[in-house]
Amino acid sequence: MRGLGAASYRPHQFPKRREIDARVSVLPFSTEAQLNSSPKPPPPPKPISDSSSPILRLVSLLRETGPDDWRTNSQLHEFFHSSPSPNSVLQIARQLGSAEKAQQFFDFFKAQTSPSSPDSFSLSLAFQAIIEHSIRETRCSPTKLYELFCSAKQQNISLSINAAMMLIRCFVEARMFEESLSVFYQLGPESKNMNVVNRLLDALVRGGRLDGALKMLDEMLQPDMRFPPNENTMEIFLSAIWRSDWRGMSVREGEISGLVSRFGEHGLFPNDIWLSKLITKFCRSGRCDIAWDLLHHMIRSGCQVKTGSCNALLAALGREHDFLKMNMLTNEMKEKGIAPNVVTFGILINHLCKLHRVDEALQVFEKMRGASEGISIERDTVIYNTLIDGLCKVGRQEEGVGLMEKMRLEKGCTPNTVTFNCLIDGFCKAGEIERSIKLFYQMTEDGIVPNIITVNTLLDGMCKHGRVGSAMEFFTEMQEKGLKGNAISYSILITAFCSANNIEKAVKLFSEMTESGCYADAVVYYSLISGLSQAGRMDDACLVLSRMKEAGFFLDVTGYNILIGGFCRRNKWEKVHELLQEMEQAGINPDCVTYNTLISFFSKKGEFARAHRLLKKMVGDGMVPTVITYGALIHAYCVAGKLDEAMKLFETMHCSSKLSPNTAIYNSLIESLCKSDKVEDALSLMNDMKDKGVRPNTTTYNSIFKGLQERNWFERAFEVMDEMTANLCNPDYVTMEILTGWLSAIGQSEKLQSFVQGYQVSA
Repeated sequence: MRGLGAASYRPHQFPKRREIDARVSVLPFSTEAQLNSSPKPPPPPKPISDSSSPILRLVSLLRETGPDDWRTNSQLHEFFHSSPSPNSVLQIARQLGSAEKAQQFFDFFKAQTSPSSPDSFSLSLAFQAIIEHSIRETRCSPTKLYELFCSAKQQNISLSINAAMMLIRCFVEARMFEESLSVFYQLGPESKNMNVVNRLLDALVRGGRLDGALKMLDEMLQPDMRFPPNENTMEIFLSAIWRSDWRGMSVREGEISGLVSRFGEHGLFPNDIWLSKLITKFCRSGRCDIAWDLLHHMIRSGCQVKTGSCNALLAALGREHDFLKMNMLTNEMKEKGIAPNVVTFGILINHLCKLHRVDEALQVFEKMRGASEGISIERDTVIYNTLIDGLCKVGRQEEGVGLMEKMRLEKGCTPNTVTFNCLIDGFCKAGEIERSIKLFYQMTEDGIVPNIITVNTLLDGMCKHGRVGSAMEFFTEMQEKGLKGNAISYSILITAFCSANNIEKAVKLFSEMTESGCYADAVVYYSLISGLSQAGRMDDACLVLSRMKEAGFFLDVTGYNILIGGFCRRNKWEKVHELLQEMEQAGINPDCVTYNTLISFFSKKGEFARAHRLLKKMVGDGMVPTVITYGALIHAYCVAGKLDEAMKLFETMHCSSKLSPNTAIYNSLIESLCKSDKVEDALSLMNDMKDKGVRPNTTTYNSIFKGLQERNWFERAFEVMDEMTANLCNPDYVTMEILTGWLSAIGQSEKLQSFVQGYQVSA
């Protein structure tokens, strides 16, 4: 980074320490309010009340006459030859009433000054009066002021501290940062002080001129400088770091850390709040390593690091699951006498529970009251709830209940709604719905008010474990007791009823939901559209889709696939075509499911040319055909009696794509081969099926039995029956229908009886 190294920019060296000229009056710019204030024109000078004052008489004379008359006026010459004090010159110039008069006075006074011994300080104050008048008249016109500054520079007129501060403030307000720096470097050594430096630094960082500010700071941080940084300097930079996105500038996290460390070399350390903020900022940027180094550098440098800073780093390390460093840091805290607090233990327990390391979390929990380690921290409800939730997440609900009872004995701790919600959720996920309901009523008996999260947790548990009716009864009961459901409640119930094919109830709940003022989310709409599509109610599905769009939700590829599948099942190609066009206009590309649905649709219609074109386009779009893709085509070919095409596609799938056919594909081919009286090929394919690790099912055997029956190959049928028994594949009514008629006709009924009883029949 530029500006932080010792060998960086050196346009102007700061002066060494020396006494500031006692004559210079310094404006107080040390407070934060003043650092942030906008430049204001100086107030008009108060008129001199004494009418007999020589200064007032001179002011009146100067106002009423012009420079030509001044040259011959003995009173003026006498005044200037009497070596007037700088303060007198400033008072006169201020009382002249305009920048023009002040400029004329300045020029006249300069002409009266001896070249060999010019009164530079009086000239500086006279020039200051010109700036004051100009600011009042032009309302800080930066152009006018910069012209004045350049004029003073050309005439070698030193700026007074007040004049410089006024110019800097006006230039900063106008974002003229180069001009502000020029004014600063024009100041003489006796005029520079920390207020001026901090004012300029603050202006530069606020204006985004970070490089310039860092160059100045770099000089201040050098050894034996007159103006080393102070607490205000550090506050300026820390505030800038916090409020700005420094990642978009030239400074990175490591350089910021280095800058803070260099402040430490001057005995300036960020307080606990600032150090915590910096650590948090670094960690959120993914630089926990820098935060770690900064904290340890502060400790080594003598900074009084507090618990809050350590907690900030512990929380970040926990998010990264770096428990090794978390343990190291907690041990270092103990060594350095940095006492952990309830937040420290809460961070450790929370992150251990999130990683399901509950036993370790329980050990940390016990350490909070570890007399042997001299620690005694009151465990609060949040800590208990974190542990109870952690136990429930790993299926240890009963231990969670035990911990809740222990919690009741802890001083200042009582179970609350969160406690019961964690336990109810744990038992619901374990399928112990009755225990969850019991906890719910225990909760109300204890005077703890359930919230909508409690209700939704129970609803979700009931629905996921097939107790949709009980969930509806519980929901109605809660509604009657005044605990109204929200969008999540309705979403759980609607999804459950759609899954149970109770579309009428799902639609009724949807209407109730909208009438109660709950806004449906995308999940509700998708559940309804899917359920209606599966039920073949495509008109209703489209109506829900319209309402979904009115609510500001739009379909993704999954939603389109649901509708496309529904319309394909209803054989409505024009609707499918509309949806495909809508997808294209919305910039949504079809996925494998879309292509598979369309290929299956055209295959079933016997439009194999279109199906193959889609297959080719699918590959061209970068998608790999799946078993479902090939299965749809092979099954359609088999149904259409095009066995050769089906077998050819099967070989392509098997050899080219290296996909393993599934049971459905084998069954389609075996059934077609048997129907075509190619029983030998069917038996061979079944052997291939077993070699590939694909297990035959009852449908497979039924097809084989039909083929063998046509050939009357009962001996081979007995072998297949034994094989079916060995594979623990139970016969169904189709099997029994085939074998009963066939074996009875050939007098082998006892073989069928042995087969049904699970005995071998081919011996």
